[in-house]
Amino acid sequence: MATAITIPQVSANEQAKIFGAMPAVHQMSLSPDGNKIAFISPGPATQTDLYSIDLTKGNTPVRVTTSSGDPENLSWCGWVSSVRLACNTAGTTEYAGQLYSFSNVFAVNTDGSEPRLLTKKQGQNALGYNLGGGNIIDWLPDDDGSIMMSRYHLSEENIGTRIAKTKNGLAAEIIDTMNGRTKYVERPSEEAVEYITDGIGHVRVKGMRTKLGATELDSGAIKYFYELDGKWLPLGELDYLNRTGFNPYAVDPGTNRAFGFQPVDGRKALVAIALDGSGASEVIVKHDRVDVDGLIRIGRKNRVVGASYALEKRIGVYFDSELSGLASALGKALGEDYTVEFSDADLNETKLLIWGGSDVDPGQYFLFDKTTKQLRPLLGVRPALETTKLGRVKPVTYPAVDGTKIPGYLTLPPGSSGKNLPAIVMPHGGPDSRDEWGFDWLAQFYVSQGFAVLQPNYRGSDGYGDEWYEKNGFQSWRTAIGDVIDAGKWLVAQGIAKPSALSIVGWSYGGYAALQSAVVEPNLFKAVVAIAPVTDLSTFKNNAKGYYDAAVVRDYVGNGPHISEGSPAQNASQITAPVMLFHGDFDRHVEIQHSKIMEDKLKDAGKSVTFVEYKGLTHGLRNSAARIDMLSKSAAFLPK
Repeated sequence: MATAITIPQVSANEQAKIFGAMPAVHQMSLSPDGNKIAFISPGPATQTDLYSIDLTKGNTPVRVTTSSGDPENLSWCGWVSSVRLACNTAGTTEYAGQLYSFSNVFAVNTDGSEPRLLTKKQGQNALGYNLGGGNIIDWLPDDDGSIMMSRYHLSEENIGTRIAKTKNGLAAEIIDTMNGRTKYVERPSEEAVEYITDGIGHVRVKGMRTKLGATELDSGAIKYFYELDGKWLPLGELDYLNRTGFNPYAVDPGTNRAFGFQPVDGRKALVAIALDGSGASEVIVKHDRVDVDGLIRIGRKNRVVGASYALEKRIGVYFDSELSGLASALGKALGEDYTVEFSDADLNETKLLIWGGSDVDPGQYFLFDKTTKQLRPLLGVRPALETTKLGRVKPVTYPAVDGTKIPGYLTLPPGSSGKNLPAIVMPHGGPDSRDEWGFDWLAQFYVSQGFAVLQPNYRGSDGYGDEWYEKNGFQSWRTAIGDVIDAGKWLVAQGIAKPSALSIVGWSYGGYAALQSAVVEPNLFKAVVAIAPVTDLSTFKNNAKGYYDAAVVRDYVGNGPHISEGSPAQNASQITAPVMLFHGDFDRHVEIQHSKIMEDKLKDAGKSVTFVEYKGLTHGLRNSAARIDMLSKSAAFLPK
C-alpha cells in the first residue's frame, strides 16, 4: 500500500531543506523603461507569489498578486507596459477519473489593481471545451498596454434556435489588456496550431496541423506557411515524430527571414529561410559534434541575436558583435567558469537583465547599464545555498561495452579523495533531452551527503545528432540502458565507487532507466530510487488513448518484443536491489499507475519496495515540502 503524504507535513534534515526548497526567484523580467523588475517566488505551502521591484527606489520587493496552487500556480509573467504585467497560471485537475491540464492568462497592474482575464471566455453553449488559456506571441513594443495572443475559439449553438457562432479554431488577436477589447489579426482556423510574428505586430508564419487519416488525432507533423503580399505560401513541413524538416522559431523583420532548426548532415542546425518568395535558405550555425538547439533572443521584440549548442559546456554564438563582446566581458567579470545569459532588456536595449551562474552557483541576476557600464547585483536564485560549498562538475567520458565513448558529468564531494565513495549513477529524463554542465539541485544534494554522482548522456539522448539518438530510448532501450549500466561499472573500475554502495537514481525516463538497469544487471546497483518512472511501455501507450497525441505516443514507443522485454514492471522478478518509488498522483506525463503497478509486481515477486505518493502534485513535484521529503527519505535509503 502506498504511503500518502499530505503536503506540507514533512520532516527533513537541514541539507534536504536547503536543496529541496523551490528556487526563491523564478522567471525574472525587465520593464520597458528599464526601471522595474518582476519575478515569481514560492509562498507558503502550495502558493506562488508575483513580486515587482522599483529599482529607482532600492531593492525592496512588493507583492503584486498571489496564486493559491489549489489547483493553479503562476508559471510566467512579462511586462505589457512599465506599470502592467501579463501572467500565465497553470494547473492540473481531475474530472470523472481523468486528469486535465489547464492554463489562464491575465493582466494586472504592479500595485495589484485592474486585474483582467485575457483567456478567451467560453460561452455556455460552446460545442466542446478548451482548457488552454492562450499564448502571448507578440508584446507589441510600439503599442503600450496591448499584446498579441493566440487564443482558441469554440463554435456555439443555441439549441432550438438558428442562432449560432460558427467560428472555431486558433486565432491571433490584438488585446487591450485594460479594457479587454480585441481585434483579429488572423481569424480562427481549425487547422492552425501556431502563429509566429516578426516581433513588431505582424504574423508572418503559421503552422497547420495535418490530421491522421480521417481522425482528429495528431499526426506528428505540421505544415508551415509564410505570408507574402497577403498570400500564404508553403514554407516547409516539420515531422517532429521522425525528427525531420524545418521547425521555425522566429522571424527577423530586418532581413525578412524565418529562423529555425533543421537537420543538416545528421545534426540539428540553425537555418534561415527567406520570406521573399525565393525560398533561399542558409545554414547559419552548425556543429560537427552536437546539435545546435538554442536560439538566443533579446528584448521586447524578441530580436534574434545568436544561437547556442552544448559541448562539455554550453557555448553561445552571437550575430550581434556588441552582445558577443559583452557576454565575454561579463563572463570574465563574474568568474572564469560562469555562464552568462541575456534574460531581458528595456525597450531600447540600453539596460540588460543578466543571469550568471555556474556549476557551483545556482545563479544570480544583475542589471547592466550599457550607457554607464555599471553592473548592478539584483537577486540570487537560491540564496539559501550561497554559503554552501558545492561540488565541481567535471565533464568525463567512459567506454561502453562496444568501445563507444559516452559523455557525462561527474561530481565529487568537496574535499574528498574521489576514491571508494558511495556513488550514484543518475540518468536524465526524456529520453529526448540531455544533461548539461551547470548547477543541478538533485545531484548536488546527494554530493552534499558524501556521494559521487555520475550523470551519463547515454545513447538515446538528444543533442548529439540522429546516430546517437538511434530510435529513442524506449525502442533502442538495450543500447541506452547498456550505456547507463556501463557508467556504474566505470565508477567501480576507476575506484571512485565503493562496490557495496553503488546506487542508481532517476526521474521520469531516468526512473525507467534506473529500474530497467536493475533488471538487466541485478547485482551491480545496491539500491534503486525511481521518481515518477515509466514502468510499463504498454501502459504508457494506453494512458495516451483519448488524448490528441495518442497516435504520436503509440508510434514513438512502437511495437514489438521490446514492449515486454523493456518494461521493468514485466520483469520485476529479476530485480534484487531494494527499490524506492516517488510519484505525484496528478502526474499527467507519467501517470501514477506506473508506480502502483511496479510496487505490486515487486511485492508479488517478494522484493523490497517502498512507495511514497504525493497528493495533488504533478510530474515535476514542484513543491518544496514534497522535494524536501523526497530528498530526506531517499538519502536515508541509499547505502553508504
